[in-house]
Amino acid sequence: MDLELSVVAEKNGSTIREATRAPADAQRGRPLRGLLLLSAAILLACRPMVANGVFGSGGPSIPARRTPEFPTGWRFTTGERGVISRNAMVVSNSALASEAGAEIMRRGGNAIDAAVATGFALAVTYPVAGNIGGGGFMVIRMADGRVASIDYREVAPLASTRNMYIDPSGMRTDKSLVGHLASGVPGAVAGMAEALSKYGSMSLGDVIEPAIRLAGEGFVVDSSLWRSLTGDSALLTRFAGATTFYPGGRPIAPGSRLVQQDLARTLRLIAAQGPAAFYRGEVADLLVAEMQRGAGIITKEDLARYRPIWREPLRSSYRGYSLIAMPPASSGGTTMIESLNILETYASLPPFHSSAYKHLLAESFRRAFVDRNTKLCDPAFCNVPVAQLTSKSHAETLAQTIKSNQATRTSSMASIPAGTHTTHYSVVDAKGNAVATTTTLNGGYGSGVYVTGAGFFLNNEMDDLAVAPGQPNMFGLIEGEQNAVQPGKRPLSSMSPTIVLDPRGELLLVAGAAGGPTIITGTMQVILNVIEHRMSLADAMRAPRMHHQAWPDSIRFERNGFTAAVSDSLTAIGHGLYQTQALTNVNAIMRVRGGLEGVVEPRGSGGAVGY
Repeated sequence: MDLELSVVAEKNGSTIREATRAPADAQRGRPLRGLLLLSAAILLACRPMVANGVFGSGGPSIPARRTPEFPTGWRFTTGERGVISRNAMVVSNSALASEAGAEIMRRGGNAIDAAVATGFALAVTYPVAGNIGGGGFMVIRMADGRVASIDYREVAPLASTRNMYIDPSGMRTDKSLVGHLASGVPGAVAGMAEALSKYGSMSLGDVIEPAIRLAGEGFVVDSSLWRSLTGDSALLTRFAGATTFYPGGRPIAPGSRLVQQDLARTLRLIAAQGPAAFYRGEVADLLVAEMQRGAGIITKEDLARYRPIWREPLRSSYRGYSLIAMPPASSGGTTMIESLNILETYASLPPFHSSAYKHLLAESFRRAFVDRNTKLCDPAFCNVPVAQLTSKSHAETLAQTIKSNQATRTSSMASIPAGTHTTHYSVVDAKGNAVATTTTLNGGYGSGVYVTGAGFFLNNEMDDLAVAPGQPNMFGLIEGEQNAVQPGKRPLSSMSPTIVLDPRGELLLVAGAAGGPTIITGTMQVILNVIEHRMSLADAMRAPRMHHQAWPDSIRFERNGFTAAVSDSLTAIGHGLYQTQALTNVNAIMRVRGGLEGVVEPRGSGGAVGY
């Protein structure tokens, strides 16, 4: 076997080289020029002729795709395809919810109409994370170039106090996780209604109709929902939801029809009266009554005062591609842009399968998460240096501290050592309008509290505040005083709804994820796989993932996602390694020649529905 030394990363005048197999044609001494010319001619001939709509004027401006090299024993194979559609696409963690969004677009609605329809439907069919009792973030990019983002994150109730979740010894309790005291004031209904009123084309009643039908007429329970209920039975059977989801004391069985009449009635009230039904009317009364039953602190005043916030989206670039991302109170956009900026200081990156690439990825994540955990918070409560953190100059300074042959220790960087059940959905319509939405209850089924008579679960989002600054939350994130509990504060989030444009400024990717802090790294790795490693979207989603969040000071990687040689190399230069079963739940849409490709997370469940 002939080997050659090839440059796999270049930076600041120095290079990192690895031994690779020389191309077969080069080994045999045959020139490659003819093959390259032929390939270029074929690619030119394959350009689509569609002149408008979602496909722009000539197809996406992306290089030809490459088949990646996955480790032996990795759970997924390369070469699969997602769902391909000619006009529009919805991808979510529920096939029924995706169909609800597609139904709205078939009826003439746009991507925002479809996103709101999908969001309400997820509250019915994906109760572990889909919700009207939680909150989220939405990034919008209209076909005419307008961009927007809306923050409908939950807020701490007015009666919140800094030390409400710690015991007399100063240690955190579980009250920020389980029960009535764990919930922030929900923002989902207000946020979705506000997005619809500004950018939608249909009425709230029209887009909620599929969700009302699913709740009132019921839907067939699948094995995924049954497994979820089985796994969370210890939490859920403590509260009122047991009657609906555990008939006879057992999780509702696969193949059974789940009917949720209380939820259907709540949705009908919202459809008829708008968000006022939820924040001031009958639903508000039911929610406050539930709070009083369990010694919670959300009041009618809390609900009446809630407002979603329109924020200017973050804009950045990576190697000529444009990113539109969510600003604080989400940390996702800032942290992801900072990481990408660090990687962009390298003229080229090592191959996907190499230890050198894993090292650079971990070190970029480490530095961005140190900034995340010490400098980001609700901008209404602190001065957030977003412009500085997302600047190319800041990334260059951080990149200078990365050594190619040695892992940095987080503790040496003077840092303060950041829900598993969030859900993301992506939507693109036939005109090219695009929506990336991530919404959450935080933990699975949130606090476990089910609003009696109203039919929905409440979040446990208060745990995303630093309920005990300096102590880890449910995701192992350790945050500082800037995220301590205060009335009216929005907890710092890792949600990362993101839209990517190609170098011509046309839509390329709509992506986002679930999974606590791994949302940031998982979303970013799919984007890198497409742009940097030229994978198809299906391969980009199936590729092994890794995660580093500064503290704990170790790389988390998926089982069989690293080869033994890569693990040994990373350990030798000082990285701690922690193997886990799966990382992150991404749902994404990519614009491809001939239409759109939708890929639902292969590690989870859901559906991509297009037409």
